[in-house]
Amino acid sequence: MAAHSHYDRKLEMLVMERRTIFGDELAELSEDDRRWLAEALHAEPHKAAEVRYERQHTGFCREIVAKRSDVERLYRERILPTNEKP
Repeated sequence: MAAHSHYDRKLEMLVMERRTIFGDELAELSEDDRRWLAEALHAEPHKAAEVRYERQHTGFCREIVAKRSDVERLYRERILPTNEKP
């Protein structure tokens, strides 16, 4: 059962494991895309649309549910140079 369902700066210090869930709406993504998107989402979890924390024996597992809005944002950040971002 999820203990927290939003980004929590204090719990971040206790994250021992991380997980990324890609829903059916993102089924067309390749494994390579899923890999770099998961890394990017977990690098800045405060920007993710949905973050959950699951209690573990040794701390917490951060679970990010990747949304289409997250993917669109990350593709924009990857493609557009810094000075061209909206």
